[in-house]
Amino acid sequence: MNKRLSMSLIRFRLFIFTIGLIFFTSSLLAQNDSVKYDITLSGLTSTGNYSPFWLQSNQYGKISSSPSSANLLVGVYKDFETKKKIFKYGFKANALIQTDKTKSTAYFHELYVKAHLAVFDIIIGSREEQFGVQDSTLSSGGFLFSQNARPIPKVTIGIEHFTPLPFTKGYLEIKGAISNSWLDNNKYIQNEFIHHKYAYLRIGGKLPVHLQYGIDHTALWGGYIQGLGQQPADLSAFHTIFFVGRGGKNASAGEQINALGDHRISQNMKLEIELATYKICGYWQNFSEDGPVRFMTNSMNAADGLWGITVRNTKFPFVKGIIYEYLSTSDQSGPYLEKDGIIYGGNDSYFTNYIYTTGWNNYSRTIGTPFITSPIYNKNVEPYTLNNRVQVHHFGAEGEVYGYNYKAFASFSKNFGTYSSPTNINNISTLLEINKQLPKLSNIELSCSVGADFGKLYGNSVGVLFSIRKRGELFQYR
Repeated sequence: MNKRLSMSLIRFRLFIFTIGLIFFTSSLLAQNDSVKYDITLSGLTSTGNYSPFWLQSNQYGKISSSPSSANLLVGVYKDFETKKKIFKYGFKANALIQTDKTKSTAYFHELYVKAHLAVFDIIIGSREEQFGVQDSTLSSGGFLFSQNARPIPKVTIGIEHFTPLPFTKGYLEIKGAISNSWLDNNKYIQNEFIHHKYAYLRIGGKLPVHLQYGIDHTALWGGYIQGLGQQPADLSAFHTIFFVGRGGKNASAGEQINALGDHRISQNMKLEIELATYKICGYWQNFSEDGPVRFMTNSMNAADGLWGITVRNTKFPFVKGIIYEYLSTSDQSGPYLEKDGIIYGGNDSYFTNYIYTTGWNNYSRTIGTPFITSPIYNKNVEPYTLNNRVQVHHFGAEGEVYGYNYKAFASFSKNFGTYSSPTNINNISTLLEINKQLPKLSNIELSCSVGADFGKLYGNSVGVLFSIRKRGELFQYR
């Protein structure tokens, strides 16, 4: 039995065991629960060589980059109960059938179980997630994590939502978790791991002003790499990865000098102010791939980051929220820093690595900001990141007009390639999305999105994405 099939069987058995354990525990606690269903049928058509950027980006990899495609997404799920209870559980199984002009695929887009005990969460499987302090619906995507790539199988343990610290009367809240993921989607690296941990603090409680700060640390590690063989993947290697230590004798020469694995750090800060019916948020995400890691204001990469401001209101439904974001990844601590013939840093070349050559991507889509161009656009079909020095101005708005919900984007990017292979390409990407709920027609939801690209980066294109969605309750049980 090959390694890939063996790993798949282990994950499947772990998933089934966890489902059985949760159902057994829930029957003892006699909860009233309901299982729901979600069915979405969508179709896309467009001009150009690729479907427009905002029709396919930040869709968790569900929409093909092909100029024409069709999807069927069928799922069953159970959410946590809204009531406060010591123990809660949930699960989801979401199958996606996708076809375009070159291929047809079918896979479990989401497949997970989750449990909540007191303040702690455990999740096993692959699910759609959001990390960082960016706006959840209008943002162009977080720097380190966006919604651009397919969900990755993982095990997560921690406190996923802000929870008040004891004896602080709710004015201090924390959240944090640790996870390990399995990447196994390309012929270059097999059984690759992602280590991720994060910790956040929020101050404010019942006050109209909230300030939060958090840090995310990720590392690619382990795996069998062509030409290099099996990389360290035991408990000792995990300890080294967790504390960003140097590799041992069984690691490559570069990792013995620097650090074992491919590490990334994102620092996040957010200020929220509530004024009557308005909520104003400002946030900043800093990013580092090299040490030493200093506080974001003094970081070697302080010139790069994601800055955003949103204004939301509850009084005027025509414009519920607006956003402006500025993203810069062009500095990368400058070009090579050299003194007396010794290179000290610079040219960080975000989301790439000389050992983990496929970089910060999953199924050829960037895990971080989609403006660092995904390998799906590479004309030579190489699985590498070829454009990671960008500057972006992103505008967005959403609201409701006579029962029709809308969302609109306009993004202007300058793309400089990499330090080793520079370019200078401007691009404009736009989106208008309209959704309508039909209560009299079994509560079906219709959606129509129009997207367009202008520029040489992706080529000029205009496209339309239609979808019809039906959600409801499948059954109840005790």
